[in-house]
Amino acid sequence: GCLKTMDSRGLSSQPLRNHSLKIARNSAAHGGKYMIAKDEVQRANQRAKASAARAPRAISARYDRRLDRVIVRLNSNLDIAFSPRDAEGLEQAKPSQLEAIEITPSGFGIHFPKLDADLYLPALLEGFLGSRTWMARQLGMVGGKSRSAAKNLAARNNGKLGGRPKKIAAS
Repeated sequence: GCLKTMDSRGLSSQPLRNHSLKIARNSAAHGGKYMIAKDEVQRANQRAKASAARAPRAISARYDRRLDRVIVRLNSNLDIAFSPRDAEGLEQAKPSQLEAIEITPSGFGIHFPKLDADLYLPALLEGFLGSRTWMARQLGMVGGKSRSAAKNLAARNNGKLGGRPKKIAAS
């Protein structure tokens, strides 16, 4: 009489089908709190479009060897220029690696394909040429190089006490 369907391993597929239906029902019941309504998505898209319309976008970018500057032309006809040495991912770049520059379709990013480096235009306009960690490291290097009478006196006094304490290895 009764035929059972089997999967490739020779097992009845009925328990698998029942298990899949159980998971689907459970997911649908709990998924409601994580789902976003279509009108919310539409409102978010409208806000993003309005924000993008107000924000400056890159329309061209090039590297000027003579000035050693990356120059980005904005849709407002304003040009911004910066030294590649001051931007994360470009600090060790050779001029030949900076010649190819691509602009993202949105106009909010510039990409250096020979370096696989990206810069975000809104961050550039705010003066951030890298991640927070990278920027902090750059500032720390500058601060560490500074010399002042107070810093020299503190170093001398620390030296009289035996210098920096030795690091104790964690066991």
